[in-house]
Amino acid sequence: MWRRVLSRVNTAKRISGILLILATTGTVYGQSAGAIVASPGLDLSGNWAPVFHEDFPERIPGPELVNYLGLPITEGARMFALSWDSSRLTLPEHQCQVHVAPYIYRGPLNLHIWEERDPQSQRVIAIKNYISTYEQTRTIWMDDRPHPSEFSAHTWMGFSTGKWQGNMLTVYTTHIKQGWVRRNGLPESDEATLVEHFIRHGSVLTHVSIVTDPVYLTEPLIKSQDFNLVIGAGQNWLYPCEYVVEIANQKKDRVPNYQPGQNPFLHEFADQYKIPVEAALGGAETMYPEYRRKMANAKSTSSSAPAPMQQPQTPQKNSGQRTGEIEVLKVQGNVYLLAGAGGNIAVQIGDQGVVVVDTGVAEASDKVLAAIRKLSDKPIQYLVNTHFHADHTGGNDAIRKAGVTITGANVAGNLTDAAQGAQIIAHENVLNRMSAPTGKQAPTPFGAWPTETFVEGQKELYFNDEPIEIQFQRAAHTDGDSVVMFRHSDVVSTGDVFVTTSYPFIDIEHGGSAQGEIDALNHILDLTIPKHDEEGGTYVIPGHGRICDEFDVLEYRDMVTIVRDRVQASIKKGMTMAQVKTAGLTKDYDARYGKAPGATDRFVEEVYKSLTAVGK
Repeated sequence: MWRRVLSRVNTAKRISGILLILATTGTVYGQSAGAIVASPGLDLSGNWAPVFHEDFPERIPGPELVNYLGLPITEGARMFALSWDSSRLTLPEHQCQVHVAPYIYRGPLNLHIWEERDPQSQRVIAIKNYISTYEQTRTIWMDDRPHPSEFSAHTWMGFSTGKWQGNMLTVYTTHIKQGWVRRNGLPESDEATLVEHFIRHGSVLTHVSIVTDPVYLTEPLIKSQDFNLVIGAGQNWLYPCEYVVEIANQKKDRVPNYQPGQNPFLHEFADQYKIPVEAALGGAETMYPEYRRKMANAKSTSSSAPAPMQQPQTPQKNSGQRTGEIEVLKVQGNVYLLAGAGGNIAVQIGDQGVVVVDTGVAEASDKVLAAIRKLSDKPIQYLVNTHFHADHTGGNDAIRKAGVTITGANVAGNLTDAAQGAQIIAHENVLNRMSAPTGKQAPTPFGAWPTETFVEGQKELYFNDEPIEIQFQRAAHTDGDSVVMFRHSDVVSTGDVFVTTSYPFIDIEHGGSAQGEIDALNHILDLTIPKHDEEGGTYVIPGHGRICDEFDVLEYRDMVTIVRDRVQASIKKGMTMAQVKTAGLTKDYDARYGKAPGATDRFVEEVYKSLTAVGK
């Protein structure tokens, strides 16, 4: 036997020697690019159909309501799911919500896999998946490219990179939108990451997914599913979805949800299968065999308040807002995001010059100007302030002085101070907050004040061959908020009316209100139009955080509205502010938006004060 093995080794050595000779002589014939480079792994190409021999009720008809058994969810995830009313799917923006990459392979679908290769070297650049459900095309990059910036937009399929580990393809995915852990209301946050293994055995493909979610899972969630290779044609590959108004005359600030303790389906699944409600409500403990013994030893219970679950230790994510390093990302069209200067900055460039929306903190001005100059050497002609807070207006003075006002523009306005630089446009209340009556000390320097204001509706510019609308949002985050719409680029800059890093700051002292905040978020939803299935299309630059689209604003709007509803219901019960703050009304969102110390109490207090103010 050993002789046979040695013979094979020697034969392999001879073949390797021949290949080496071919490799060293290939340049003579101009054939060296990619020659004799063996492709790792297996070819996964083909059409694949799922096998539903397991988890059929969950994967085809759909899971029962309040069936969270065997899932390592947090208390926040459970509260989110118990408040979820399926009537929410009647809202237009929710109707085409796609199942995210960690979940989409679980349902009915046809899966087409193919490779994209470099035309010269024939090396695999990417492995593509087309998933018929929701018509999703997913790219798994195989060329060692890095994952995008934390400020980049998220998508349903996320951003994926792959490596072969022997004959197993391992994929790592980030930048996934908020979606489902299970489509009965159990959420997966937009901070979740995904590891997958694709393993082919002839005509069978096994897919293993491992989801890690610091917001809604206490430990990784592992699932697997199998697919069979399909040779014949005739599969359905289309899944068109166009949202419509299903219920007429619904108020825009209505989001269907159940108040805490009011879900009418709490006992349905548990009673049907004769298991304790505590078990049906899930948690990591219910995943393991030992839980059966606990159920057997437990007294008969129909409690709707199971023992508290472990909350994940969510690290404070670096928002990148005050690092001192400016990161520049193209949004689309002529509009760019500058992140890292305090509040986000939007920059529009073109042949006429530069428009800057918000200016960040004062100490970042030099770096902001340097970043703008890398984008364009044209003059800065307009600054727009979305509100008056210093993390968005601190750079006004320095950046204005670096600009210029050019006569003849359609909104030249007051040119008596043109030598001082660019114009600063804002709602009149921004000027009122930044200045002071004669004889009083102003909170900001004169050079930072808006030079042109408007009092109602919107201010319009036409600059760099693009209409720009500066739209007033009444009593929202403050009493002087504006959102800025770049119509050709199809980008909205929102200021702090919308952020992705925290609960909204409703500045009651300076004219903000909970209802105005919700109204402003609904206005942003009116401005945005998705490209396909609630993804892409109009992009949104928040006051803090990453680039977004309509669905991201939708989830934030839902959160603010639901918390408003809970606080309002508590007020009607006669609860005091102190009682409301300790009632845990935001537990389903705290791990995502309440990371900063005191953030949750501040937000609840602001909503309470807003709803109990005279005349509200």
